[in-house]
Amino acid sequence: MDESTEPAEPSKLPKSTREISNAQWMLAAFLVVAFGLGAVLYKFTIHVGLGHTSAIFIGIPAILALVLALAPRAKTVTGGILRGITIALLVVAPLLGEGYLCILFSAPLFYLVGLGVGSLVDYYRKSRSTTLSCIAILLLPMSLEGVVPQLTHNRAQSVTATQIVDAPASAVEAALAQSPHIDTALPHFLRIGFPRPLEAHGEGLDLGATRTIHFAGAEGDPPGDLVMQVTDRHPGHVRFTTISDSSKLTQWVRWQTSEVTWTPLDATHTSVTWSIAFDRQLDPYWYFAPWEQVAIREAAKYLITANATPTGTAR
Repeated sequence: MDESTEPAEPSKLPKSTREISNAQWMLAAFLVVAFGLGAVLYKFTIHVGLGHTSAIFIGIPAILALVLALAPRAKTVTGGILRGITIALLVVAPLLGEGYLCILFSAPLFYLVGLGVGSLVDYYRKSRSTTLSCIAILLLPMSLEGVVPQLTHNRAQSVTATQIVDAPASAVEAALAQSPHIDTALPHFLRIGFPRPLEAHGEGLDLGATRTIHFAGAEGDPPGDLVMQVTDRHPGHVRFTTISDSSKLTQWVRWQTSEVTWTPLDATHTSVTWSIAFDRQLDPYWYFAPWEQVAIREAAKYLITANATPTGTAR
C-alpha cells in the first residue's frame, strides 16, 4: 500500500496556519494606524504649544498602547505593545525630527506606560471585569499634567554644588570676574546631546555686568544666546540673573539665576558653592525632574571647575 502523501493545497492548510498569517497582517495594519495616529497627535500637540507637557509624554504613548491593545495578539497584549512602542520609537522619531536626546530620556517613560497598560489589559482580560475605556479614564488625569494648571507641579527647581578650589579666595574672585571659559571639557552626562556652548564673552562682577553664552542649535533649530546680568554683589558672593535666553536649553529648562559664594578655608584653599535656580519645562514632574536635577547639578560642578578655578590650577 502506497503511504506517500502529497503536499496539502493552500486551501487545505490547517485553519490555525491561515489565522496566524491573517493575524500578522492585522498586526501590521494596526502598527501603521498607530504610527500615523501618533504622528498626527504629535504634530497637533506641538502646534498648539503643548510639546513639553504630559499630553505628549504620557497621553500619546497611552493612546498608542490602547490602539495596539486592540490588535491581534501573539501571546500577550503587553508583548505586542512593547514591540510596537519599540518600532515606533525607532521609526517615528527621525520622521518627526525629534533628536535622539529626547528619545533617550523619554523612551523609559513610553515603555513604562506601555507596560502598565498591557499588564492591566492582560490581567483584566482573564477576569473579563473591565474594558479599555476604563483604563483610558485612569490614564487621562496623568496625561493632563502641564496641560491643566491645577494638575501641574511647581516648575521652580534649584540645585547646589560645592567644591574645594586649590587657590586663595582673591584668585577665585579674579577668575569669576573674567570672561566665561568654554574650553574646559564638559562632563560626560552633558555630552550626550545637550546644546554645547560655542563661545562666551562678558567680564566683571560689578552690578550690571553681563555674561553672554552662545549655544549650538539642536534638532534643526538655530543657535541661541543665554544672557545673564550681575544683580547682586557683596564680598564673597555674586548673583547672575537671566535677562534673555534664546538657546535650545529652553526646551528643557529656563535658567533663572546663578549664585556663587566663595569662602576662604586657609591661605591656599577656598570653598566655592554654585547654586542654580531654574524652571523645569518637561512634564510629568515625577519623571523629568530627577533627570533635570542631575543635568543642572553637573552643570554647576562644571561652572566651578571652568570659571571659579584660576588658570594654572588643576581642573
